[in-house]
Amino acid sequence: MFNPVRLSRYILNVKLCRGFADNTGQKDAKNLKWDLYAGVLVERLPIISKSLNAIEEEFQALLWQKEFEGSLKSNHELKHERDLLQAELIKKGEVEIDLDESASKQTAQDLKDAYSEEFKNFKLASRKTEADIKQLKSINRALDETLYLLTKQVVGDKKIYTIPEGKRIENENMRQAAERVLKEACGTNTKVTFYGNAPCAFYKYKYPSSLKKESIGAKVFLYRTSLQKGNIEMEKSKTFEWQTKKEVIEKIKGTQLEILQKLLF
Repeated sequence: MFNPVRLSRYILNVKLCRGFADNTGQKDAKNLKWDLYAGVLVERLPIISKSLNAIEEEFQALLWQKEFEGSLKSNHELKHERDLLQAELIKKGEVEIDLDESASKQTAQDLKDAYSEEFKNFKLASRKTEADIKQLKSINRALDETLYLLTKQVVGDKKIYTIPEGKRIENENMRQAAERVLKEACGTNTKVTFYGNAPCAFYKYKYPSSLKKESIGAKVFLYRTSLQKGNIEMEKSKTFEWQTKKEVIEKIKGTQLEILQKLLF
């Protein structure tokens, strides 16, 4: 049988419970604190262009053939035609020849033979360097790819490879924090160019329960930079590597990887 008194008590209890839960949540939210971190993505841009694949080589050959067929004759080709014509006239006896002048004259064919001999002795430099053999600390490896700086840092209770990052200190803006973090990680021998004063990406993560004290997690603001000259001071960071995009993806895990995959070229 329907009891209006019991129903009203039930509704009152529900409202009280909800109100208590809402007040508790608001109280906890006010006490939440996030640490602010600045992260710096340092990239060494490619030094040489990438090797062409089979389709690109075929297309390039087609363009060269089309350009050759549609181009005007060069001065060298015109000179070669005049030399051939003059030789034919001399053979027919229609033109008198000066032996002294003929001996000292250099024909287009002579030039071509000299150029061909010089080209035979020319050797292209290798696209691979000594640094490509497991020298991950050198910026002279993988010359046709973009390299990214990773440093080994302590995150929680683990040591992992990540981009240089550090906690913002009081009275610093995020750009200043990024510059300080990079200097602490790399030393003063490295010169980089920041692409802007504003971060290019952002992510956050919560600390494990055992590490939650005053803060519940970190908010990381990423800055993108390009290496201009120099390398990392060995005494400043003995554990760093210059990694290609593929190597970075294999080494970094979690939330940071999801963000970096959108930034790596």
